[in-house]
Amino acid sequence: MKIGFIGVGNMAKAIIEGLMSKGVEAKNIFIHSAHKSNYEVYSQETGVSACESNSEVIEKSDVVFLAVKPIVVEKVLKEVKDSVLTHDPVLVSVVTGVSVAELEDILGSKDVKIVRTMPNVNVEIGEGMTALHKNDNVSDEDYQLVKELFEKIGKVADIEEKDFSTFVALAGSSPAFVYFFIDSLARSGVKYGLNKQKATQIAAQAVLGSALKVLKSDKTPWELVDDVSSPGGTTVAGLLAMEEAGFMTSIVKGVDATISKDKG
Repeated sequence: MKIGFIGVGNMAKAIIEGLMSKGVEAKNIFIHSAHKSNYEVYSQETGVSACESNSEVIEKSDVVFLAVKPIVVEKVLKEVKDSVLTHDPVLVSVVTGVSVAELEDILGSKDVKIVRTMPNVNVEIGEGMTALHKNDNVSDEDYQLVKELFEKIGKVADIEEKDFSTFVALAGSSPAFVYFFIDSLARSGVKYGLNKQKATQIAAQAVLGSALKVLKSDKTPWELVDDVSSPGGTTVAGLLAMEEAGFMTSIVKGVDATISKDKG
């Protein structure tokens, strides 16, 4: 399979590097972006194939990732409209906040094959979480191919488009929330004498192990909280202090704000 990328920003690079780490050959990846210095240097560094235009990317690819900023998506798609309609690739959009219907309107056709996706940055290390939604023109076979690409670099969830903003908060933005939590734990360790590097390592491993425990357990997270909380113990004291400071409420408010911003 030949895979193209229109746009080579941070998310595109995360997907590319995640795919290559799972065995996708660099020679089968084609890229182009508005900034020649960026995509040519990246091509030299990774071995992926640099193209002279976005249309060339489409002509050489079976699956094309649209990985540009929302503000330029209309301009880019109008430039490549003829190539899309002629070569009929599966167009995989990772553009935040732009619906399948809007992409169809820009291209002036409802016959294009579009899969809207929302990956998070952890695809770079093969531990991503990606939402997927296809239009009616994408065959089951083509959809499975796209799913398999993302399954190489993490987990996938088939969701309705109306739920994409919620997914953005729970998986797209949440890595930053988790990094913030890890950093806060680490700073607490520094407060009590650990150096920052060691404290960060300890906190990050604890979060990693806890996440894996949730995924592998048949218990709810709240039941797992109870398992760790001995009567009258240190964990209960910590939990009560955090909740008194508004821990759960602050997280819900953060999700609310993220969804509100994404919906515009």
